[in-house]
Amino acid sequence: MPELPEVETVCRGLAAVLEGHRLESVTLRRANLRQPFPDGFVAAVQGRRVERIWRRAKYYQWLLDDGQVILGHLGMSGTFEVSPPGSNLAPPGKHDHVVILTDHGAMVTYRDPRRFGLMTLTTLDELPRHPLVRDLGPEPLGEDFDALVLQRALAGRRSPVKPVLMDASVVVGVGNIYASESLFRAGIDPRRPALSLSFADCQTLVDAIRTVLAEALASGGSSLRDHRLVNGELGYFQHHFAVYDRAGNPCPGCICDLAETGGVQRIVQTGRSTFYCGQRQR
Repeated sequence: MPELPEVETVCRGLAAVLEGHRLESVTLRRANLRQPFPDGFVAAVQGRRVERIWRRAKYYQWLLDDGQVILGHLGMSGTFEVSPPGSNLAPPGKHDHVVILTDHGAMVTYRDPRRFGLMTLTTLDELPRHPLVRDLGPEPLGEDFDALVLQRALAGRRSPVKPVLMDASVVVGVGNIYASESLFRAGIDPRRPALSLSFADCQTLVDAIRTVLAEALASGGSSLRDHRLVNGELGYFQHHFAVYDRAGNPCPGCICDLAETGGVQRIVQTGRSTFYCGQRQR
């Protein structure tokens, strides 16, 4: 599932091509993704100018010139691909479900083999109350997220801290990969009860989350299976993982006897793989 760095990278790439331009032609090549497109979707957005594209949690949001907002999610396998003005426009493929042509000759294609993504419509006024985003927690890179906010969110929660970090009502966008990586940076065992973290622990963890996400953004996100930048290139943060998907390997700076410690450990928490170092995370 794309996490914050992947969705942010996609939004930035789309903004560079679409902001200030009209959606000259919009073609839906099927009636639904994981849910049906809204009735009249094409008529509502075709011919409108894109004013702004931004991300909220793992959702992309396109503000149009009449106050409508295209609100969407990439799901497991959704990607956008941009063919810039003047390029040869290839015919749509089997899994290309939305094709957009702009007033300056760019083509934007939404591809989603598994069709777990979604694309719907709301308005800028209604957006804060939309069911998809109204209950979301703070942005991890924003001013509303700090050690005190995190400590208050963890108070009274006896569940292990790693699954709690993945709860979008606590903080958004920190999915499985970046939760494991951030807890390693902070030296916090993912099995610890969330309520056991002190204020100092929360400060260390907030700093780690911000650092990991910033580094992932600079790398274009992590491409493990489906994530692509809008130009088709791969993100490369996966080459800098300290613990994620590295079970049995030494962690960075490891001085342990791997025959004794077994290196990075893998466990399953709430159905998801968690990776950590049992020596450096307490």
